Amino acid sequence: MKINVINGPNINFLGIREKDIYGSYDYKSLCEFIKNEASKQNIDLEIFQSNIEGEIINYIQSLYKNSDGIIINPGAYTHYSIAIFDALKSININTVEVHLSNIYKREEFRKKSVTAQACIGQISGFGFYSYKLALDALVNINNT
Repeated sequence: MKINVINGPNINFLGIREKDIYGSYDYKSLCEFIKNEASKQNIDLEIFQSNIEGEIINYIQSLYKNSDGIIINPGAYTHYSIAIFDALKSININTVEVHLSNIYKREEFRKKSVTAQACIGQISGFGFYSYKLALDALVNINNT
């Protein structure tokens, strides 16, 4: 099974930005955590990160017929990117949206996700473990 993880803007600054919200572990630690969890389930995993909306869209489109599932943390694009929403809808691959923080306990504008509407589900508020839950969900869905 091939799963692709897409991380959006500022996620590469984990451990630097807003440690009270995102913790002190850095982006490399997040990637190692995800890879470790994927290896336990024999998942072929690729992780991509970009701060640029167009690069994220190009990457999503490149997955057409090349992925069994996507985990996406669109970062701030969550709240307004119809372009990422359209890209996800166009490829028709099971996608789970994840967030490290509980977006529903934060600023009002963060409580609306445009991109989640193109996904089979959303997981938020469990830190790194949000990605593990998303991996488990995609494995379960693809095996049923």
